[in-house]
Amino acid sequence: MWTIYLKEMLELIRDRKTFIFTVFIPIFAMPLIFTGFGYLSSSMFRHANTAEMTYSIFGQQNAPQLSARFAREKGFREVKLAGPDEIKAAIADDRIKFALIIPEGFETRLAHQQQAAVALHYNNATPIDVTRKRVMTVIHAQNSALREQALLALGLSQNQLRFALNPIKLEEHSTADKREQMGALFGGFLPYILLMVCLMAAMYPAIDTGAGEKERGTLETLLLAPVPRSAIVVAKFLVLFSIGLTSALLMVVSLGLLLFFFGHAIEGNLAMMLHAIGVADLAMVALMLIPTAAIFASLLLAISVYAKSYKEAAGLISPLIIVTILPTLVALLPGVEMNWFWAMVPLTNVSLAMKELVKGTMDYRMFSMILLSTTLTAGAMLALCRWWFNREQVLFRN
Repeated sequence: MWTIYLKEMLELIRDRKTFIFTVFIPIFAMPLIFTGFGYLSSSMFRHANTAEMTYSIFGQQNAPQLSARFAREKGFREVKLAGPDEIKAAIADDRIKFALIIPEGFETRLAHQQQAAVALHYNNATPIDVTRKRVMTVIHAQNSALREQALLALGLSQNQLRFALNPIKLEEHSTADKREQMGALFGGFLPYILLMVCLMAAMYPAIDTGAGEKERGTLETLLLAPVPRSAIVVAKFLVLFSIGLTSALLMVVSLGLLLFFFGHAIEGNLAMMLHAIGVADLAMVALMLIPTAAIFASLLLAISVYAKSYKEAAGLISPLIIVTILPTLVALLPGVEMNWFWAMVPLTNVSLAMKELVKGTMDYRMFSMILLSTTLTAGAMLALCRWWFNREQVLFRN
């Protein structure tokens, strides 16, 4: 068995693609990609919230106070247009971001204590609506000023004014610390990254060790060797298991080193959460990856052995990515929390546990259940793969 294992590993190590998917991507590419994406996204959001926003306003004479507030608001710049008919073209040409149309009688309605409307024209075909958010900030500020003016005219004291504006004040006292809050936000991405790396690193070697041997005609020679088929299955399984687990662990180590050397550049609550994650937490994450890598290795080997050719194996294995993503996304749904039921659901339990470790709220009794249930699932998958490999109609579908 170990001879077959070393033979398979030697063939894969000599392959440049295996080195790229197993070593280069998890150690260098993935951490740099996610770090770069995090830096880029934070920079883009910061720029979007502070960048100069051009606008046009029609009917300024109908609402001089509101027009003056937009004029003195930092980050807004008015652009004159000939008329309202040019609004759509100006927004399409990116000359302006939005336009406001204030109807006649606006001030009259406010003076008679009636609600007045302002028409906002903008392009909301964006995933994150920054334009409306920034406009509403100015509108809310003007609404607050008008409410205070109306109530001060009644001769109310400051206490009466606060009561009239907000009769009930909500004082929030969260039982979660900053690490839990940030961990709930970012902890869901960690299992997605690690599980995908663990799966994708073993995909190419799995195709080569099963369907690839069929195409090369070396599988028959291997079956004629004086080695039990169970030993062949275990050897091939160990190859895929080693590659998948090594890639995921290298990813954990790479992220840890990246945070250690460049974590000082991160500020705020995120930095506090990252500094709170200790070596024991990372070790528990690595421990959960062991049975998870075994599940992926068994499934990949079974699919590859079933496929007639390299092309068919690639087509059959691709949907497995969706099967991996869905349980990971379930862990992000509201109401799905770590309990004894979810601790026994494969992949979802690992995703929830990783999120709890990042938050610092892991129940170690459930951690033992997660390891046990995931290990039993991996053993069942390996037994199924062994039974699958012993069927002649599977091995020789050609």
